Formats: sequence, C-alpha cells, structure tokens
Amino acid sequence: MSTDPRLFVGQDLAAGQAVALPKEDVHYLVNVMRRGAGDTVRLFNGRNGEWRAGIVEAGRKAALLEPVEQTREQCSVPDLWLLFAPVKRQKTDLVVEKATELGAAEIRPVSTARTQSDRIKTDRFRLIAKEAAEQTERLDLPRVHELDRLDHVLDSWDPARRLIYCDEAGDEDGVPWGGARGRGRPMLEALSAIEPGPAAILIGPEGGFSPDERARLRSLDFVIPVTLGPRVLRAETAAVAALTLWQAAVGDWAVRAS
Repeated sequence: MSTDPRLFVGQDLAAGQAVALPKEDVHYLVNVMRRGAGDTVRLFNGRNGEWRAGIVEAGRKAALLEPVEQTREQCSVPDLWLLFAPVKRQKTDLVVEKATELGAAEIRPVSTARTQSDRIKTDRFRLIAKEAAEQTERLDLPRVHELDRLDHVLDSWDPARRLIYCDEAGDEDGVPWGGARGRGRPMLEALSAIEPGPAAILIGPEGGFSPDERARLRSLDFVIPVTLGPRVLRAETAAVAALTLWQAAVGDWAVRAS
C-alpha cells in the first residue's frame, strides 16, 4: 500500500486538472508531512475514484497539485445510516470517527428525551469524518447531518428503510432495565431474517429511551428491535458493536458466494 499522504478534496479529479488545496490541508501536507514540490500524494473526492497526484507548488499558505493517473475506481459503501443520541464530547467524536471507519453512509445525531447534550458542532464532526476517511482508504465521506429530534426524524421516515433499533430494555415494571420480558431479538438473529436493502441503526443515550419513545418505536412496522447481548453497553460501545455486526452479517464484510 502506498505511503503517500492521502487527502479528500472537493474538486473534480482528472489527469492534468490542477487542484488547489485549502489552507488546513496545506498545513498538514507541508508542515506535518514535510512534503514539497516533486513529491506525490493521493487524492479522492467521493466521485472520481482515487488519483495519484504530483505536487507542483508548495508553500506555507498554498499548494498546487496535478492529478497524474487514477489508482482506484470509485466504489460506494453500503446504504447504512447511523442514528445516535450525542453523549459527552470525546465519546461523540469517537462515534463519528468509528462510524466513518466502519462504513456508515450517513451519520445522523438525534435528540431524545434523555440525551445528555444537544450542543454539537457539525463542522467538527465533518472534519473528524474527513480525517477518518483519509486514514482508512475510504473513497467517500459519510454525510453528516445537523442534530434533529428523534420524533421529527421518525415523522418523515421512508418505511422502505429498515430501522434497527438497539433496545436493551424489557417490559417488566419495577425490574432493573425492564427484566427479560419484551426484549428485542439478538441482533445477528434479526439480521439473518431481513432482506437486503437500505437500513439504519439507532443507538440511544446513556440511560436508554423513555417509555414513550420505546412505545412509539415498537409500534412502527419498519422498526426491528434488537439486543446487543447480556450486558448493557455504553452508547459509544453500542454504536461500534452494532455497526460491526451489521457489516459482518449483511454489509461489505460479509462473505458472499460467487
């Protein structure tokens, strides 16, 4: 695998078509990676695949690159969204980073009754996603949405997209986490029974969903309640675990017959 720096750019990529880098990428390329005129980098934009490019000019504030040849054709990640309730800053940053690495096509923060924080910086999330895509050989960036209320998201939901709802609670009043009755199916078991197609994973906040939220989610035909095992996972751990299970069972990690 090439050790050349790898950068996401917004411009179209074609042989001989000059690409000017924004200042934050200039700093990374010139000051951090110590690259200069005559060196090569890899560029991708989510549309035209990956390209090897030469550095034509490199200074402290500007750099000009020239694509030379396409090294990988464009491919897409599976049509999987991650919906999650933001938690504390570092943990929320981790969810965005790992969701990008694990191939989520869209990342959608949602506010719930027990969400710990509703002050998020979407621009920061997009930068985290960009850096994660650059480092993990991904050929596109996930679409990162602004925070929205869960009930608003459900109001406009396309029922053709299955919503895999990670719910660790049961339905027994007065029992910690609702006891055993009414729990969702183990996630791998549930995934084995669904048809291929658009999907989303919903992860709740620390403390879980409210009774009203649980009741509404379980009343919707497109929602599949699942459990992630016998232990109650922290929100950021649950997001990584659920994305991993989905990719391994029905996503682009799955082994398919030729």
